[in-house]
Amino acid sequence: MDMEAVAENPRTSGLKQHPPKPKNPNTNPIPKPQRPNQFPSHLDAPNVSPTARALCDLLTRTSPHDIESALSSSNILPPQHCVAEVLKLSYNYPHSAVKFFRWAGRLAKHSAYAWNLMVDLLGKNQLFEPMWDAVRSMKQEGVLSLPTFVSVFESYCTAGRFNEAIMSFDVMDRYGIRQDVVAVNSLLSAMCREDNQTNAALEFFETIKGKVAPDGDSFAILLEGWEKEGNAAKAKSTFGEMVVRVGWSQQNMAAYDAFLMTLVRALQIDEAVKFLKVMKDHNCFPGLKFFTNAIDILIKRNDAVNAIPMWDVMVGSGLVVPNLIMYNAMIGLLCNNGEIDHAFQLLDEMVLQGAFPDSLTYNMIFQCLVKNKKVRETESFFTEMIKNECPPSLTNCAAAITMLFDCDDPETAHGIWNYMVENHVKPLEESANALLIGLSKLGRLSEVRRTAEDMLDRRINLYESTMLVLKDAFYKGRNGRDKYDSLSRRWKAQFRL
Repeated sequence: MDMEAVAENPRTSGLKQHPPKPKNPNTNPIPKPQRPNQFPSHLDAPNVSPTARALCDLLTRTSPHDIESALSSSNILPPQHCVAEVLKLSYNYPHSAVKFFRWAGRLAKHSAYAWNLMVDLLGKNQLFEPMWDAVRSMKQEGVLSLPTFVSVFESYCTAGRFNEAIMSFDVMDRYGIRQDVVAVNSLLSAMCREDNQTNAALEFFETIKGKVAPDGDSFAILLEGWEKEGNAAKAKSTFGEMVVRVGWSQQNMAAYDAFLMTLVRALQIDEAVKFLKVMKDHNCFPGLKFFTNAIDILIKRNDAVNAIPMWDVMVGSGLVVPNLIMYNAMIGLLCNNGEIDHAFQLLDEMVLQGAFPDSLTYNMIFQCLVKNKKVRETESFFTEMIKNECPPSLTNCAAAITMLFDCDDPETAHGIWNYMVENHVKPLEESANALLIGLSKLGRLSEVRRTAEDMLDRRINLYESTMLVLKDAFYKGRNGRDKYDSLSRRWKAQFRL
C-alpha cells in the first residue's frame, strides 16, 4: 500500500497519544504536534496562522475524495512552515493529511521537518506500510535522518509491536543512517516508556552492546525502566555493568538517581545508603531532587528508622542543603515516632543551614512534648516559642493545659492561659474549658468559680460537658451546690439554654 492508496481509502483511525521524547537530547526528535482534541476546533486553536486555520478548516469539513480539488480551488499557496503547521494539527485526519501533503508537495518541495511529521502522523495512526513508503521517499529526496527512525521506533512501540521496532533498527544502515549509540538509546527509550517492557529492552541491549558501545544514557534509560517496574534486583545488575563499562561520572546523575530510587521504593534503605557512600567517594553524589523524593517516600510510610540514616547521609555529605520544607517534614516524622531528642537536634541544626524554623516547626515539637508528657520541656519550650514569636496553636494550648494539670503543674497551665488572655488570643473556648476541668479535678473550687465568672464576663462559651464536670465537683463539696447552681443559672441565661 502506498501513500496515494491511503488517501483514497479513508478509514476511521483515532489519534494515538504521543510518547515523551527519547532520553538522549542528541536524538533531535520530531517536535510533537498539538493534539487536535485539546481545543474545540481548528478555528479556536491558539497561535495558529490564518492560512493554517483556513486549510485546517477545509480539511475537516471536506471529504478526502474532494480535498485536492477543494485545495486547488482555494487559491492558497502555503509556505513551508505552514505545511508543517497544518500537519501538526491533522493527526486525527490522516487520510486528509496525506491528500494535503501530496497537493502541497506539487507546489513546492517539502522540508525535512514536514516529511518527518508525515512519517510520524502515519505511524501514530498505525498506517505502517504508507509510513515506510514515506521513509523511502525521504531517502530518495535526501532528507532522511535519525529523527525519522526515532518516530518509527516510537510508533511501533506505542502500538505494542516491539519486534518490528527492532527490525526497523536493523535496517537503518540500508537507508544510510548510522546505527550509533544515539539510535540505540532512542529505541531503548521507546521500549522502556511502555509498561513492563524493560526486559524486552534489555534483551535488545544485550544483542547490540557488542556492536555499539553503550554510554551513560543507555544505562540511565534501563535503570529508569527498572525504577518504574520496581525491579531492584535487575537494577543492581544493570548498575553494576554500568560502573564497569562507563565508570563514574557526574554526567550520569540521572542513572544514579533512578537506581537509588529503585532501592528506596523497594525499602532496601541499607543498600541505598551503602551505594550513596560509594558514590560520594567517587564525587558522584545525587542532588536535592533524589533526597527530597526519597525522604518523602519514607515519611509517607512513617518510616523514621530508615529516614534517619538517609537524612544523616544527605546532610553529612555537605553537598545538599535541606530547605525549610524538608526540615519540617523530617521533624514531623520524628515527632510522630516519639524521636523528640532527634527532632531537637534538627531544630538546632536547621538554623546553621540557613533554614529558619517557622510556626509549624515549633508546633510539631510542642505537640510531641505535650503528647509524651514532658512537663519541664513543655514549659521551657513554650517560653522559647513566645520569645521567637511562634506561639502554640489553639489546639496545642488546650492540650498543654490539660496535660500540665494531669501532671501536677497547674502553674505552667495558668501561665499558658494568662498568655492567651493577655495577648487577646481568640477563640479561647477550648483552653478555657480545659483550664476549668483541670482546676476542678484539683478541688480548687473557689478558683474554679472565680475563673468561670471571669470567663462568662468575657463571653467565653463553657461547654455543657464542662459544666457537668463542675457540677459533680461542686456537689461533692461543702456548700458547693448553691455556688454551682448560681454559676449554672448565669451560664444558662447568658447562652439561653
